[in-house]
Amino acid sequence: MRRPLVVRAASPDLGRILSGIPAPPVNVPRPRSDWALFLDFDGTVVDFAPRPDDVRPEPDLAPALGRAAEVLGGALAVVTGRPIREIDHWLDAKVAAVAGIHGAERRGADRRIAAVAGAAPPPGEAARARERLAEVAEANAGVVFEDKGCAFALHYRNAPERRTACVDAVKALESRAFEVLAGAAVVELRSRGVHKGAAIAAFMAEAPFAGRTPVFVGDDVTDEDGFRAVNDLGGVSILAGPARPTGARHRLPDVGSVVAWLRGIPEAVAA
Repeated sequence: MRRPLVVRAASPDLGRILSGIPAPPVNVPRPRSDWALFLDFDGTVVDFAPRPDDVRPEPDLAPALGRAAEVLGGALAVVTGRPIREIDHWLDAKVAAVAGIHGAERRGADRRIAAVAGAAPPPGEAARARERLAEVAEANAGVVFEDKGCAFALHYRNAPERRTACVDAVKALESRAFEVLAGAAVVELRSRGVHKGAAIAAFMAEAPFAGRTPVFVGDDVTDEDGFRAVNDLGGVSILAGPARPTGARHRLPDVGSVVAWLRGIPEAVAA
């Protein structure tokens, strides 16, 4: 019997804690029909690009996800830092269930939008964060400011030398309402208590995910909450990308291998 899930956010000392955990081997269990599959987007099923709007998904990615969702009884969801509208754009709205902005917005498999408690930051703080981080991006060539409405990010992939300026600016805005989330060449300000682990837990409490074995594939430190959530439920956690300390227990080496694995799910389940 699975243990009850206690949803916990990542520790502020996550990097230090993970430094003592060995990287998982390159292997994944054979897909099963009773899986509930959760997927990160950037760095997991699409390669990173210089700007968030420049990603180029594989042409057959959306159909492959649609076929995988069908054989899993609809129990497939994208859990991402991007807004839902962007996932619909890149995947041609083929995936019904999506948690966007790390779970600040969530749409179920029935395509109904669910209310997420604590997702909206105080309007005054949000306005100050928006203004300040836009100023930082303007003052630092190559830095991209992303306004998600209830979360704000500075991307420095094109200007790695600006990392300290970006991190310092976002950390200065940390408060009771906002926490800092550092990812791959990005640092973000998001509402406290909103994270991918909580989004996965919410999906697992409703059809068609309930009663299934949760599986989460992600690449970044921002996905560690999701790995912890599925591990606590006795599920399967899969790191996408190079070996690094992580809570994930399995690994696929890169985006290409993840997409190839997804393509093979219908055949593996049928067998």
